[in-house]
Amino acid sequence: MNLTKTLSLSVAGSLVAGLLISSYQRSNPSTLPAANLDSLYKDLSDAQKRSAKYAVAGLTVADGLEATLFAAEPTLTNPTNIDVDHLGRVWVCEAYNYRPAITGNPTHSEGDRILILEDTNGDGKSDKTTVFYQGKELNAPLGVWVMGNDVIVSQSPYVWKFTDVDGDGKADKKEVLFEGVGGEQHDHGMHAFTLGPDGKLYFNFGNEGGRLLDGKGQPIVGKDGQVIDFKKLKQGMVFRCDPDFKNVEVLGNNFRNNYEVAVDSYGTMWQSDNDDDGNKGVRINYVMPYGNYGYTDELTGAGWRAARTNMEDSIPLRHWHLNDPGVVPNLLQTGSGSPTGMVVYEGKLLPKVYQGQMIHCEPGHNVVRSYPVEKSGAGYSARIVNVLDGKRDQWFRPSDVCVAPDGSLIVSDWYDPGVGGHQSGDQAKGRLYRVAPANTPYRFPKADFTSVGAAVEGLQSPNLSIRYLSWNALMKMGQASISPLEKIFSNQKADPRMRARALWFLSKGKDGKRYLDKAIKDPNADIRITGLRAASELSNVDVTAYIKLLVTDQESQVRRECALLLYGVTSTQAPALWAKLAQQYDGQDRWYLEALGIGADGQWDSFFKTWLATAGSNPLGTAAGRDIVWRARTKESVPLLASLAGDAGVDLKSRLRYFRAFDFNPAGNEKSTALLKIMNGNAANQSQVNELALRHLDPGFVKKTPEAMSAVKKLLDSAYGTQVYLDMVAKYELESENQRLLELALAQPTTPVGRASAGLLMKQGGTPMIWNTIKAGKKTESMLTSIKAVGSKDALEILETMTLDTKQSIQVRMEAVKALGGTGKGEDRVLALLREDKLAGDLKNAALQGISGSWRKSVKAEVAKYMAGSTSTVKKHPELKELLTMKGNATKGKEVFAMYCSVCHQVNGSGMDFGPKLSEIGSKLPKEAQYASIFEPGAGIGFGYEGFEVHFKDGSSVTGIVSSKTETDLILKFPGGSTQEYKMSKVKSMKQMKESMMPAGLHDAMSTDELVNLVEYMSSLKKR
Repeated sequence: MNLTKTLSLSVAGSLVAGLLISSYQRSNPSTLPAANLDSLYKDLSDAQKRSAKYAVAGLTVADGLEATLFAAEPTLTNPTNIDVDHLGRVWVCEAYNYRPAITGNPTHSEGDRILILEDTNGDGKSDKTTVFYQGKELNAPLGVWVMGNDVIVSQSPYVWKFTDVDGDGKADKKEVLFEGVGGEQHDHGMHAFTLGPDGKLYFNFGNEGGRLLDGKGQPIVGKDGQVIDFKKLKQGMVFRCDPDFKNVEVLGNNFRNNYEVAVDSYGTMWQSDNDDDGNKGVRINYVMPYGNYGYTDELTGAGWRAARTNMEDSIPLRHWHLNDPGVVPNLLQTGSGSPTGMVVYEGKLLPKVYQGQMIHCEPGHNVVRSYPVEKSGAGYSARIVNVLDGKRDQWFRPSDVCVAPDGSLIVSDWYDPGVGGHQSGDQAKGRLYRVAPANTPYRFPKADFTSVGAAVEGLQSPNLSIRYLSWNALMKMGQASISPLEKIFSNQKADPRMRARALWFLSKGKDGKRYLDKAIKDPNADIRITGLRAASELSNVDVTAYIKLLVTDQESQVRRECALLLYGVTSTQAPALWAKLAQQYDGQDRWYLEALGIGADGQWDSFFKTWLATAGSNPLGTAAGRDIVWRARTKESVPLLASLAGDAGVDLKSRLRYFRAFDFNPAGNEKSTALLKIMNGNAANQSQVNELALRHLDPGFVKKTPEAMSAVKKLLDSAYGTQVYLDMVAKYELESENQRLLELALAQPTTPVGRASAGLLMKQGGTPMIWNTIKAGKKTESMLTSIKAVGSKDALEILETMTLDTKQSIQVRMEAVKALGGTGKGEDRVLALLREDKLAGDLKNAALQGISGSWRKSVKAEVAKYMAGSTSTVKKHPELKELLTMKGNATKGKEVFAMYCSVCHQVNGSGMDFGPKLSEIGSKLPKEAQYASIFEPGAGIGFGYEGFEVHFKDGSSVTGIVSSKTETDLILKFPGGSTQEYKMSKVKSMKQMKESMMPAGLHDAMSTDELVNLVEYMSSLKKR
């Protein structure tokens, strides 16, 4: 009986399964049909499933490939990032000491390690381990890049260069290259460096990076000789620098957590970006140089949840401000996830579908993927092709992927029940896999950098370390290296990527312009693009001459590159060249439009005027013309933009994009005058038009313009009692509306509108009006209820005074004390009253009721002391090991979710938008990780969902999640999904809280059956 048939039989017991798989392991289980492995794998014990012995059996490998275990625990644990050097050795960043303050895990007092793992006998398995460096300052490094004897290690707030002086595999020197990047041990800080085909280094940091200082703590001076202004840039960024780490350039900004940039041989940059957890917005980007990628509002920095005109219909698109002018579109949105390492595969060993394509790790979904791209206009389209899939073993958490010298892939596996949210459920495991066609030995010629021929061959390697050393060797050889590289470049039948690599090198030489002249005329569009990019890096080349030659190129991608190269070019020819490019825009290709926008940045006045002179008598007569006006940022475009926004012949929804464009136009009085003119129309929906105009007008202009103020008052009358009414009152700070705010608060004390009205009333000096209402005694309870969530000093004083006022009825006092516990500071006041024994009987019971739902452990613990028999009523659940053996009912679990969880979490749009969305949580976390999140919510707080305690200058404070924060405005989100806006000028301090805002001890409120059913339901929530 053959092996496949044997393994496809039903296996009786885990022992037999273990023996069969162990036998089969030696001949690679990755080649078995998935159904056979599924059958075998489910019969393994949990211990066997987690054992490195059966690691490969937990993976599904793409056709034509096999996975083999290169190394595993105890040799290495928790690998975050890897590199493969010219000798085929794998360098590993370990993160045993990951976030101990949050996870509570033990640490190695001697610090984390950088390891070198080597296969000395060519059997495809590591058999030699060297600790390159270990030190107390190493705490979960996130990047390693090997440059010969120099090794670059990224770990916020530092980037270090370690040097192995004597070649023994041990670091002898250490220096700081960069510092000041984000906070220590932050996943959204500095990531790995990589090599570009131009011989430069590329790197990035996530949205906690913030700034970049040199190794001496001084601001970075950019390529243009100016200090980089990080106040103008936003969130995550992509950088490029020379090999000596000088001449830093920012190549893109406004990402969230862009984990690792990958650069192909043409110089095209690719990377992934993580969304705010649970919003199905994970994306893959083509990084268009100098582009804005829309994580926050480009101008104000407001978060994507903040209300804006023309918001996208779906959250995954809204997440990136994709309807805003000036935002580069996404190549691909992949749903939920936690994307990490990426490389562009430019080898020949793997099947053709992967050649020239991104290979990417997605630990959130236990998969290594490729994204084959095709050109689409001036941009690209892409699809997903899996390489390694770990859905059979959800502990498979691929963290990085690199290309070895033979063209095989090396994949690192963090191996853990969870990923993201600062969690680490297993510190003892970590794996490395090699992925290659079946029966391919891990063997390759020793890299040689001593001769021109060998170095030229090395420059064509799929391995970046070999290419780096070959580039440097050829640079030292000088003129001798030119002839063989010129031969490659001139060969039209050669691999275009190898031709591009040769061109990059040749362009750096003394005859570089001669090769650029040839490249610009090459029949291959990618070579023409490479020529333009190479020219842009040379200070002695006039790029406008090349742009002039290609300004009408038949390939839109080449013209896109021409537009991008105009960024910062002040030549007198630039406006006409841009206008020529703009004339060729088809009105559909957003990539092309944004390239035009980037090229015109800082020079819109002259560029737009020149285009307008060539656009004919009706520049708005085509979709292309309308789009260019929408994208323009100059006062010259304002009248045309106003015409589009005010066109009564077009439905209002179609005009929303033009109203939104006013926000980005720097014109001052011209913009306000144009918007005011729009308000004088007589369209059927004129009231809606006026509302839009007022949302975009400057309050200062409106208040000094009687005509505009009249429109405001008319809108307030028609929108009274709605969110629009509240928005307008808040925007224009109209104290004249205080009486109507009071009436709303009294009429709707338990609704979001009523409570927001009460809060706004108190902000606008209406506290005396509230006291007068209470003293009148007619609607006292409604008044007290309405100010429950305000949390200001005045609100708390009112509620506490009424609680202790013995002249009031017990019903009023009970309502007051319940409302007093409606905010964090109010909870503290209730506890103080309880400690002082100022509350008794029904009043005490009402007070406890008001704060019993607190998410703070300290509050819940103190409440328990005052509740008779509370300790005996706490439900105890079995140990995790037993819970994992229990089968739940997903249908009943959905009911449990609705009862306990939907107040803060959404599933497929149902529930409240407060905590992370859980629509695909079953794809990300196995059951053990879900139980851990419920038992200890503070052990893994998703980034962007941390609670903040905000103290105001008036002495009040609130706690919530920061939904959006700009220099002027703060929006906080509270349990139940409600939001509240505040002015930053009123904020005294903001402090991040260590505890999760998910209620502590939630599981104690459930029966064991409810808990098991809940986890069963959440495990069923998977990506479709």
